[in-house]
Amino acid sequence: MLDSFQIELSGVPIYLQIRDQMLQAIGAGLAKPGERMPTMRQVAIALRVDLNTVKHAYDALARTGAVEVQPARGTFVAEHPPPLDLAMQKARVNDLAHRAIASAKTIGADPLQVARRIIEINAESGGQE
Repeated sequence: MLDSFQIELSGVPIYLQIRDQMLQAIGAGLAKPGERMPTMRQVAIALRVDLNTVKHAYDALARTGAVEVQPARGTFVAEHPPPLDLAMQKARVNDLAHRAIASAKTIGADPLQVARRIIEINAESGGQE
């Protein structure tokens, strides 16, 4: 799973990049429910980042309910997705929107152009607006 992870100098905090890439891996089925996640040390070494940064990412993952921390055993992909919390969902969408805007500005792109492209890609993949 860690083979595809990479840290970018995009202005997005490293712990968020790690959290988001792990969420993507879980969503894509690369890490299945009940499966043990890589240790924080393994992630830190593979990505060449500070162990505290990885701990921050794992703590954020646990807060989302995507993983479960079992003391003395490790961190595991949650068996069941967390229940839908509308306030938390709204906060996540806002967080994602702010990160998309920051990323767009970092590369000199117009955030509205990025938003339009997201809608186009979603429509092309059969998604709804």
